[in-house]
Amino acid sequence: MAHDLLGQGGMIEIALEKFPVRAVLNDGSPCSIRPMEKQDEIAFSEFHSVIPDREQLFIKNRIKDGSLFREWISDSTYGEHLPLTAFVDGRLVATGSLHQRMGGWKRHIGKVYFLTHPEHRGLGLIDVLLEEIIEVARHCGLTKLESEINGERASAIESMAAVGFRELVRLPDYICDMRGLPHDYVLMGMDLVASFENLGAGD
Repeated sequence: MAHDLLGQGGMIEIALEKFPVRAVLNDGSPCSIRPMEKQDEIAFSEFHSVIPDREQLFIKNRIKDGSLFREWISDSTYGEHLPLTAFVDGRLVATGSLHQRMGGWKRHIGKVYFLTHPEHRGLGLIDVLLEEIIEVARHCGLTKLESEINGERASAIESMAAVGFRELVRLPDYICDMRGLPHDYVLMGMDLVASFENLGAGD
């Protein structure tokens, strides 16, 4: 499989040649999308400081101690972790990341996470980030994408459903936040090939 070659560089290098990518958001704002770089650490920290805790349920502690940023940046070939950043007027306004398993029964499934700055929601940022992630994922031989979400993130679930994800699992009160409060666990999934072929249908 093409995906098995990714650890040695594989096809991902070809997919990344296009960055940075320019896009226009729903309000007409120009947006620049590119892989995260070492110099983004301060912007990354400032971005997460304004994201509500409930939306960072799976990563909050690792944001605070800096380990998540270091882990992502240490993967210089983006073989396992590809964090994409979206900037508007020099400000980090959204992130979308693709995470791959280098072996095992789920090696064909990529994990994705999206976060959007509260002041820049409803502008299509998830759409443009997902489009780029899909293209990279196809180069890597992935056939499906999945995303774990706190069930209270209704707007994020709605946005992901609009671009092709569907709710696979919902477990009430299955996860707990740092205060011990329960939240629904939602697993969303997307058939990568079928959804990519249908992007823009009806235009």
